Amino acid sequence: MPRSRLAFWIFLAPVLMWLLLLIVLPHLDLLTMSFRGENDYGDMVWTTRNYLNFFTEPIYWLTFVRTALYAVITTAITFVLAMPVAFYISKLARHRMQGALMILILLPFWVSELVRIYGWMILLRESGVLNFFLVKLGILHRPVEMLYNDATMIMGLVYTSMLFMVVPLVSVMDSLDDSLIEAAHDLGAGKLAIWRTIIIPHCKPGITSGAIVVFMLTLGNYLTPNLMGGKNSLWFTEQIYNQFIASFNWNQGSAFGFLLLVLSSLIIWAGLKLSGQKLGEVAS
Repeated sequence: MPRSRLAFWIFLAPVLMWLLLLIVLPHLDLLTMSFRGENDYGDMVWTTRNYLNFFTEPIYWLTFVRTALYAVITTAITFVLAMPVAFYISKLARHRMQGALMILILLPFWVSELVRIYGWMILLRESGVLNFFLVKLGILHRPVEMLYNDATMIMGLVYTSMLFMVVPLVSVMDSLDDSLIEAAHDLGAGKLAIWRTIIIPHCKPGITSGAIVVFMLTLGNYLTPNLMGGKNSLWFTEQIYNQFIASFNWNQGSAFGFLLLVLSSLIIWAGLKLSGQKLGEVAS
């Protein structure tokens, strides 16, 4: 065996072992558990009841629909906010400032998501910083509770997902020829027309890849909906957590986990079909 090939397998072996031991085997075990359940005599048998419970109990599938809908809304808001940020970093900022701006975007992700969410809670709670200044300035007569509603939950989800939309957009905008924008402007095209006919079509791969990442991360998020959304903000990952931890029903929790994976993949597939994109083109 040539040395180059031997070195390749030596470096690849830890990665393959990591994938096999920490991802493939545990998921196969969970898949097996999702098709197991107790019969009337308390014996473990093969069954599809864990999956059927999702479709027969409205609380489960309605929670997933609600989660998917809010994930789509979060993805759309993140895209709207990230597009001008990415354009400014890629096309308007000076070359020396581009690196600094990217570091500023990365900076919040140097701490854990839990710390970032608690920071928002300190800022928005009834006795928090924002309420203090609003009352001092006379804008509010008394503090108001800004947490524990869907609006603040979506805001937190957008904040935690922004990086994963900005980075692919900056990457594709770097390859956009500035002369195309200049030529369109010289020919009398307005800003909206330039965005609609040049910038957005060119950024389609970055938009799609960013949307996929943001959607999947939002759909599988647990901390932000649980801490910022409160008791009324039902999220499907909380249903999975309750099955594993609260009810100690690993069979049902495994089924819900794989349903989340399959249904979210189907939503991504439908989105790619509607947008005319191919997964291979997006990944490249």
